[in-house]
Amino acid sequence: MEHSKGARAVALVGPAGAGKTSLAEALLFAAGAIQRLGAVDAGSSVGDASPQARARGGSTELNLMRFDWMGDRYTLVDAPGSPGFAPDAELAVASADLALVVIDPDPAHAPLVEPVLRRLEALGMPHALFVNKIDQARGSIEELLEALQPMSAAALVARQIPIRAGERVAGFVDLALERAYHYEPGKPSTQVPLAAHLKDDEAAARFHMLEQLADHDDTLLEQLLMDETPDLKTIFGDLARETAQGLVVPVLFGSATSGFGIRRLLKMLRHDTPDAAQTARRLGIDGPAVKVFKISHGGTIGRLALARVFGAPLAEGAELTAGDGEPMRAGALFAVQGAATAKAPRAEPGGIVGIAKADAARAGDLIGIAGKPPAAALSEPPVTNCALAIAVKDHKDEVRLSTALNRLAEEDFALNWGQDEESHDTLLRGLNDEHLAVALDRLQQRYGVAVTVRQPAVAYRETIRKPAMQRGRHKKQSGGHGQFGDVVIEIRPLGRGEGFGFEDRITGGAIPRQWIPAVEQGVRDAMAKGPLGFQVVDVAVALVDGSFHSVDSSELAFRTAGRIAMADALAAASPYLLEPMAHIAIRAPGSATSRITSTVASKRGQLLGVTPLEGWSRWDCVEALLPGAELNGLESELRSLSQGMARYEARFDHLAEVGGKLAEGIVQQVREPA
Repeated sequence: MEHSKGARAVALVGPAGAGKTSLAEALLFAAGAIQRLGAVDAGSSVGDASPQARARGGSTELNLMRFDWMGDRYTLVDAPGSPGFAPDAELAVASADLALVVIDPDPAHAPLVEPVLRRLEALGMPHALFVNKIDQARGSIEELLEALQPMSAAALVARQIPIRAGERVAGFVDLALERAYHYEPGKPSTQVPLAAHLKDDEAAARFHMLEQLADHDDTLLEQLLMDETPDLKTIFGDLARETAQGLVVPVLFGSATSGFGIRRLLKMLRHDTPDAAQTARRLGIDGPAVKVFKISHGGTIGRLALARVFGAPLAEGAELTAGDGEPMRAGALFAVQGAATAKAPRAEPGGIVGIAKADAARAGDLIGIAGKPPAAALSEPPVTNCALAIAVKDHKDEVRLSTALNRLAEEDFALNWGQDEESHDTLLRGLNDEHLAVALDRLQQRYGVAVTVRQPAVAYRETIRKPAMQRGRHKKQSGGHGQFGDVVIEIRPLGRGEGFGFEDRITGGAIPRQWIPAVEQGVRDAMAKGPLGFQVVDVAVALVDGSFHSVDSSELAFRTAGRIAMADALAAASPYLLEPMAHIAIRAPGSATSRITSTVASKRGQLLGVTPLEGWSRWDCVEALLPGAELNGLESELRSLSQGMARYEARFDHLAEVGGKLAEGIVQQVREPA
C-alpha cells in the first residue's frame, strides 16, 4: 500500500457551466461521503446551497466539501466559474494542493479555458484537466487538446483515450496501465479486453505520453531511445513529480452526472496530488501556520475564519500569532460540508477548518501556530471596476447597513464599500454587475436591509475660458456691530491639471493681513460648486484691492465677500464643463477585438492601440481613452461581446471639455430639483 500523503485539498476551477459542482457531487458519492446523488438543477447538491446560487443555477460563492478515500482525507474547494465571483475564491484555490480544471468537450469553448490556465500558471499552481460531459462529446479529444495546447505553457498529457460505440464514448483506455474499461451508468466501470482495432491507437498515444514525460526525465528518455519499456513505478513516479512541479498537465475525461470516469479520477487525485508540505513550500510558508482564505458569517456559529492548516495540528484554544505579532487564541473548530458545519476536535496538517472567535483574522492572513510568527506577506485584494450608490429605504436601517456591509466585505475578498467624499453617497464596489447584484441579494436576504440603487455620480468639473475681475461686498447692519467686507479679485484660467492658485496683491493696507486667509477660504467656498453646478478647477485668483471697517469687519465678513466675488467672477469668465477621461486596458480574445473597438468608438472613446497579449494564444489588449460616464455597464457589455471573457482595468487619465447639447443636458440634469 502506498504511503499516505495526509489531508489534501483539491480546487475545482473552470468556466461557468462546465459542471464543477456536479463533479464535486459525483466525487462525494463515489467516495461514499453521501448516499444519494444530488443535482445542481434540482437544487439538491451539497454545493450551491445558497439562495443566490440556486436562483442563478450556478455557484456564486466558494463551497467546501470533504470526503475520505482509501485512507486519506480530501477537501474539495469548489470555486465559482463566473469571473465576478472567482477572485473571492482565489485565496482558497491558491492554498489547495492541486487545481482540477473542469471543462466541457466542445473545442469551440476552448478559449474560455485560457484565462483559468494563465491564472493558475501565474500562481505557480499544479493543475490537471478533467473533460466533463464526455457522454455529450461530438468532436475528438485530440481536437480539443490541439485547441487547448497553445493556451498552456506546460504539456497537456492525455492519460486516456476514448472507446467509442458509434458516435458515443462508451469507455476509455488507461494509457499508463494499458487497460480498457467500459462505462456502466451509476456503477464503477468494468475492465474489458482491449479491442484489436484500438491497439495501434493505444500504443501511439501511450508512446506520446511517455515522450512528454521524458522531456523532463533523462533516464526515461534513454529507455525510449533504446526501445525499452519503462516500468509502472517509473511512469507513475514521473506523472506525480512532473504534475507537482507544473511541468505537465494530466488530462482525464468522464461525465459527472452519469458517473463515468469518476473512480479513475479519484485514483489520479490520490496518486498525483501533492501533499500539504509541498504546497507550504510553494506558498513560502515556513513553520506551523494557518492560511485564512475566507471569513464566513451565518447561522448560530457566527463569524468563522476558514483556513488551511500547515505544519502542525490545530486544536481549540491553540495559541496563534497574527502577522502584526498580536497574540490570539483559536476558538472552537468546525468542519465544513457545503452549507453544514460540525464541531471538530482538531484539524490535522493539510486540513481545512473553520475557526470561531478569531476576530482579528482577515481573509489573506497567515497566522502562526503555537506563538510562532508567520513568515509570508498578506494577500492584496483585487481591483474593483464597478460601483453602485446605495441608500437604505428605511432610515432606521442606517446603522444596520454599515454592519451588514462590513460583514459582506469580510465574507467576499473582492467587495468593498465606503462613502464618496464629494457626493456623500455610500458606494458598494465589486468586480462586475453580477457580483454586485448577488451582494445586494445577500444584503436583503441575510441581513434584512432593503436599499435603493443607482449609478454613482460622475465626477464632472468646470473651469473658465477667459479672465475676469469682480468686486464682492458684504455689508450688513442689524443693531450693534454690523458686518463689512469688501474685496476685488482677478481670476484667470490655468493649464489643465494645474489646480488652484491664490495670490495676495494687496498694497497699502487696503485689507488687514489677518483677513486675507478668510478671503481665500471664501474663494474656495465658491469653487466647491461653480455656475454650472460642479467643482471648479484650474483657476488662478489674485486679491488686488478691497476695503474694511475698523469696527464691523471680521473673518466671517471677508469670507462672505470672497465667496460673493468669486461666484460672480466665475459666471463672467465663460465657464465650461469638464468630464473625467479614463485610460482603459481591455484584455479579450482576438475574435472579439473588432466588436470591442466598435463599442469603444460608440461610447465617445479614443482608441490608443491594439496589441497582442504577451504569452496568450490569440488574445489582444485594447487600450483607449473613455469618458468616465461611459464606464457604467461597460463590464457587462464587454462580457456579452466576448463569451464572458473580456476584462478591463481603468484609471483616471485627465479632464476633457464637454460641449454642445451633451454639456447642456448634463448641466440641466444637475439643476433640476431632485
